[in-house]
Amino acid sequence: MNNGIVYLVGAGPGDPSLITLRGVECLKKAEVVIYDYLANEQLLSHAPESAVRIYAGKIGGRHNQGQDEINNLLVEKGRAGKVVVRLKGGDPFVFGRGGEECEALREAGIPFEVVPGVTAAVGASAYSGIPLTHRDITASVAFVTGQEGKGKNESNIDWDRLSLGGGTVVFYMGITTLRHNMQRMIEHGRSPETPVALVRWATTDCQQVLVGTLADIADRADESGFKPPAITIVGEVVSLREKLKWFDKRSLCGKKIVVTRAAEQAGEFSAKLATRGATVLECPTIRLVEPESWQLLDLAIRELSGYDWLVLTSGNAVRYFFQRLDMLGLDARALGSCRICAVGPKTADEIRSHGIKPDLVPNDYKAEGVIDEFSRLDMHNNRVLFPRADKARDIIPRELKRMGAHVDSPVAYRNIFPDRLPPETLFALEKRSVDCITFTSSSTVQNLAAMLGEELLHDMLKGVAVASIGPITSKSCRDLGLRVDIEPKSHTLDALAEALEAHFG
Repeated sequence: MNNGIVYLVGAGPGDPSLITLRGVECLKKAEVVIYDYLANEQLLSHAPESAVRIYAGKIGGRHNQGQDEINNLLVEKGRAGKVVVRLKGGDPFVFGRGGEECEALREAGIPFEVVPGVTAAVGASAYSGIPLTHRDITASVAFVTGQEGKGKNESNIDWDRLSLGGGTVVFYMGITTLRHNMQRMIEHGRSPETPVALVRWATTDCQQVLVGTLADIADRADESGFKPPAITIVGEVVSLREKLKWFDKRSLCGKKIVVTRAAEQAGEFSAKLATRGATVLECPTIRLVEPESWQLLDLAIRELSGYDWLVLTSGNAVRYFFQRLDMLGLDARALGSCRICAVGPKTADEIRSHGIKPDLVPNDYKAEGVIDEFSRLDMHNNRVLFPRADKARDIIPRELKRMGAHVDSPVAYRNIFPDRLPPETLFALEKRSVDCITFTSSSTVQNLAAMLGEELLHDMLKGVAVASIGPITSKSCRDLGLRVDIEPKSHTLDALAEALEAHFG
């Protein structure tokens, strides 16, 4: 059997978006992924579902597999003809023992490729606001292991040069030996007042930064219970942190927020929260699917030019309507003189993407606002097409009919339960590590209650702030016995994100 190939891929310092494009390419074709404790598990989603995933990191602070065992595993899988990704935290060749693994593969005749990653020192530097070099402060930086091999009688570290050189020094894996390392630097001539920063879980939502000096940082770490994994940065550049820090100044930094929108819709809102520093857990409680029959909508579309108004109340309605229009071999010209009402600015933007400018965009995005706008027009004998979700409120067609309009309201899409809720979200709720849950429609909260049961819903949301996009959704929350903590004045995703900022800020 032909040998496979092993890719040693740097997973980066923790933030899953910091992996390289080449790293993702390798993961996408992996048959086996062997990953470390410091490699973000979210990166495993890039690998095919069929790929075998093997954890080779630490369990309970101890190595799950020794280095020799990992080397043998890489050789075994390579000889079996597998495409193997060895996913390593940071960079494989910077305190990652990637060199040892490559030596084992070379001796066994297994082809390999090394894919660099953002090393922990660089990630910690950038995300803590501490430049490792600065033209006015230092032009050199040294990366040093904080823990030399056990059983060594003499240190391989040149403490004199390290201490007297004046450059930035970064210790990897040095929290358990912090006091010893800081004392050695002082003993070899570095000023006790030299600034020091410890950066724990750099680039992740759990990032912590502790600042002190060579003389007192160990005491500060003991007092605060500062634990590994962390990077230690020593040098005058640390003094720039107060001026340059950005990551931990974001309004939602450190907050874990659950987004319950449908999977195909969640990305936009999740991105708004992530850019504000939140850790987002997507928990779709809705799955959007086609109607059981297209018959009524197709019939309406074929007579589209005979309608006076087309009312679209969401981006979903726009997408499903125009997809069906295209499936029938038609385009926007089929509208003829039919005018369009768009409910909300996002819906209006979706319509404009099809080259059509809406004729009416109510200021109030609720159904009541739509009715108020139409009440100012003569709707007698007007034909109105209202493509809707299967569980949409009936207030718009009902009230338009009272005004004398003829309304057709075929189902354009259905909201159904997803197959299951994401286990990582349920686990976070059970651990009481979630700060807020967001609901962007009545269906999102009603479906979650139906899937969990009301008793479990109330138990899991104890101490969790509930954010609702508007009064209709808020009423659904309260009907289920939930207290609504956050509701924006304007019922949009942007306004909801701003309301979350204000609440947690």
